[in-house]
Amino acid sequence: MSEEEKIQQELLQHFAFLEGKMRIQRQRRIFVDLAQEDFLRVFEYAVRQLQFSVLSALTGLDEGVTLGFMYHIANEAGIVLNLKINVSRENPVLKTITDYFASAEIYERELVDLLGVKVEGLKEGKRYPLSDDWPAGQYPLRKDWKKEMLKDKEKTKNA
Repeated sequence: MSEEEKIQQELLQHFAFLEGKMRIQRQRRIFVDLAQEDFLRVFEYAVRQLQFSVLSALTGLDEGVTLGFMYHIANEAGIVLNLKINVSRENPVLKTITDYFASAEIYERELVDLLGVKVEGLKEGKRYPLSDDWPAGQYPLRKDWKKEMLKDKEKTKNA
């Protein structure tokens, strides 16, 4: 049994609801699809019990109806566990993971600026990566952003 399969089995033993929601994409890459309400339990278990001690990245995706977020965490063997959740596009809210990884702050600020996510528990701080004078409510990684920008420009032009 490979290390990836051992990790997969360990997760299934503790979280039966993951049956059919995990896949080993290739060597050293495990992907898990989670409901938002299950994320923190699985994430905390992976970090504390399975020793996934490195936050590699946090990716945000506009998937049309929802926004998707993938947390890429790695262990010392270089195996990356990718935990993916989807949240409401209309009211996207995540909980911060800065208590586990201080380095998550920069990723979470990017999600706020670029996708319009509210990150509960994220300390007040400077915007990143957009400038302080960037227009409120404009999220450039959302698929509908260009349409909204063009609509706003047209309104301004016709006013």
